[in-house]
Amino acid sequence: MRFGRSAGSAPATSVTARFRRRATLGRSVRLLRTFPHEQTDPALFYGSLATDTAAMIGDLYAAATGRDLTGTTVLDVGGGPGYFADEFAARGARYVPVEPDAGEMHAAGLAVPGSIRGSGTALPFRNDAVDVCFSSNVAEHVADPWDMASEMLRVTRPGGLMVLSYTVWLGPFGGHETGPWHYLGGERAARRYRRKHGREPKNRFGESLFPIRAGDGLLWARAVSKDPGVTAELLASFPRYHPRWAWWITAIPGLREVGVSNLVLVLRRTA
Repeated sequence: MRFGRSAGSAPATSVTARFRRRATLGRSVRLLRTFPHEQTDPALFYGSLATDTAAMIGDLYAAATGRDLTGTTVLDVGGGPGYFADEFAARGARYVPVEPDAGEMHAAGLAVPGSIRGSGTALPFRNDAVDVCFSSNVAEHVADPWDMASEMLRVTRPGGLMVLSYTVWLGPFGGHETGPWHYLGGERAARRYRRKHGREPKNRFGESLFPIRAGDGLLWARAVSKDPGVTAELLASFPRYHPRWAWWITAIPGLREVGVSNLVLVLRRTA
């Protein structure tokens, strides 16, 4: 049985209209203040991110379809322990996290009904299964991120949205806890972290952290938008944590690699 429901569509130019009103400098500052606490106080960091993510997905979906998330099925690829569950449930959505790492699934002691252990590059769902498929800050941890992105499109039903948000390698947060030394090379940054802290970083370059460019995502999204066998449309791309007046940076090659800390790609399945 297919999850979800049918929906209308909106022109690509309007899909960010609602979210733009939310993308203020104040929002950017609030989010940035939580970033240093990702590992020391994950509940604070992910709680703030969950609220913002659900609001962003809700805005994008409403702008694209004219409906809120009530009754939709939302698939979170790389959902970890399910920090986002309550926020999506509050919006009336059926939230389904998929996570390959059993340790991550239980890291926060949360119990999310319907959680699934599985790989993002081989999602355990049939075609056209969900209304929204999104991934937040996961692609940079996947050796083949565009295989994962293609899988996300496959399981999204026609008319539904795929939202991929990932950390750009040459941006200020590209090295995660090893930054800003990642600018001198990922392996070098990892070795420095080990010398300083006496342990390996959680996000180990070449194993669980990979260099991914803003341009890579845009090339992939534009390619699938032109592929008649995929039937998807790139609706928007924007820097997730920037205020709306700074979104122009995404359009500038080179500059976007260092200036866009996190790129959001919004695609709609068209058939």
